[in-house]
Amino acid sequence: MNTKAIILFGHGARDARWREPFDRLVVLWRAQHPNVRVELAFLELMQPSLEEAISSLTGTGDNEVVVVPVFFGQGGHLRNDFPVLLSACQEKFPEVKLSTTPAVGEDSAVLQAIIDFGASAL
Repeated sequence: MNTKAIILFGHGARDARWREPFDRLVVLWRAQHPNVRVELAFLELMQPSLEEAISSLTGTGDNEVVVVPVFFGQGGHLRNDFPVLLSACQEKFPEVKLSTTPAVGEDSAVLQAIIDFGASAL
């Protein structure tokens, strides 16, 4: 049986408070999509890593994982580091179909939400 899951993938930071919005995203996801598992993963400085998140999902039977980079744009990390990391994970988990979306900040609906947020402050 094919089961899909999602990983919200962020950069990571030294300050533990930086991840609070990501934790809120997971809570919102689970409330709105209770039948689709979600995990967080971070490129550096925080846990879990992408590999750890994939391992957690596959341990419960998920065999299709979509990675959503919660980055504002396609900088060096997403253009250079992320493809190598994703490829290494695909090699480690060949039974899992891994795919990815563009950075969330490249989506016009996300950009419009930021504009609407700014406009609401006027």
